[in-house]
Amino acid sequence: MGASRSSGTTDELGPDEDSGGGPPGCSADPGASAGEGGIPGVPDGSELLAALLDGMDAALCAFDAAGTVTHWNREAERILGWSAQEAVGRAGFAGWAVRRADADEVRARLMSAMDAPGRQVHEFALLRKDGGRVLVRTQSAGVRGADGKPAGVYCAFSEVHAQIDLERAIALSEALLEDASWGVVLVDVDLRPTVVNAYASRALGGGRTRLLGRPLGELVVQGVEELEAALHHVLAEGAPSAPAELWVTLRTAEGERRRCWRSGFLRLASPLTEEPVPLGVGWLFRDVTAAKLAEQEADRLRFRASQLHRAARTASECEDPMEAATSLLDFALAGFADHVLVDLVAGERLVRTAATPFDAPGPCLPVAGGSIPARYGPGHPALQSVERTGTVRTSAGAGEAAATAWATERRWPRDAAHALCAVLRSRGRTLGVLTFLRAANRAAFERPDTAYAETVAARVAGAVDLAQVTRAAGG
Repeated sequence: MGASRSSGTTDELGPDEDSGGGPPGCSADPGASAGEGGIPGVPDGSELLAALLDGMDAALCAFDAAGTVTHWNREAERILGWSAQEAVGRAGFAGWAVRRADADEVRARLMSAMDAPGRQVHEFALLRKDGGRVLVRTQSAGVRGADGKPAGVYCAFSEVHAQIDLERAIALSEALLEDASWGVVLVDVDLRPTVVNAYASRALGGGRTRLLGRPLGELVVQGVEELEAALHHVLAEGAPSAPAELWVTLRTAEGERRRCWRSGFLRLASPLTEEPVPLGVGWLFRDVTAAKLAEQEADRLRFRASQLHRAARTASECEDPMEAATSLLDFALAGFADHVLVDLVAGERLVRTAATPFDAPGPCLPVAGGSIPARYGPGHPALQSVERTGTVRTSAGAGEAAATAWATERRWPRDAAHALCAVLRSRGRTLGVLTFLRAANRAAFERPDTAYAETVAARVAGAVDLAQVTRAAGG
């Protein structure tokens, strides 16, 4: 246990003439707690001081004006191995806590704090009781008596590696919360942000202070349920073993943005309690949207190339060129569209030659009973594709009723909400138009889809041309 000498030397460190080893106004006699003016059962000043010293996380010792050790706490005993009974009363560190060759220098540097303003920081190599050496970092400051004159020095010290570890931890936390290349958000147990670094504030689309205390649902339009579920899991079970990729849609001043965040989570617990008390969650994330989109596009291109390769091999085995054309379309539909229509030019109009079923998924087959005229009105996307000799993309408006009316008006399946019409060209002639359709639960056709559809249309056009030539030769 920590202790202080009950001699007059300790009195010099207190501001009162009658104080012993305790705080101002406390008697030096431990038995005075129940004595005159005392309250029975209440610790006196020396006991309270000893408890305070022993409860400190840092090692602490004190010297009187002559350099004699007056106080020594439990942490000092843990680091150096010398008990308070062995340390208090010694004249400085010479011969026991410091090598004799270094004793004068250490004493001079420590005692110089008695006359200097503020605190002084030094590093010393001290001796352990077992003979080992330990490098400590000290903070020392002078103590003045009631008359204002220097009365001694107190010195707090810790092992240098522990101090460096603490400084590194503080530096790391400050760096993470300032200019880290990852987003860092600290959320409380109510899942509200309490600290947001610069990267995270940019990713979330708001200022660092404006985001604090707001529910995540105000910032994230879609995907907030998955994010909150992950945070709840961390609070209850601890951090996951691997990062998670979360797709979210953000509400910003420029509109809604869909982003992919690779996220890691850490449960934060108070280090000041015996049982871990959750303080919240540390959420670290990085925007990987561009990489994920590029990865998805690469996967899509590989799949489509594979489908075209398989389609070409299957078509090469078909005796009927029109069967080869429909086989090509069956392979092309996989993962690309829900329906496909083949309308060929017959004079001044288009006729439906092959199609997938309107009411259910199925293969592309020739129209039963022969080709029938396609009753397309003026300005129909298929007609536009033929007129422009190019590709036309279009989509229905928002709302299920509007999409149904849009599809019905264009003579397409009722579930169609997005369309891509690609012209069929072979030997410099327009043979017809190929229409791919997607339902409302899928994304609209984009520019990469146009390139794929045109590739499929070119192969289908070759098969259709061959079928027409074969039919004409046979006729």
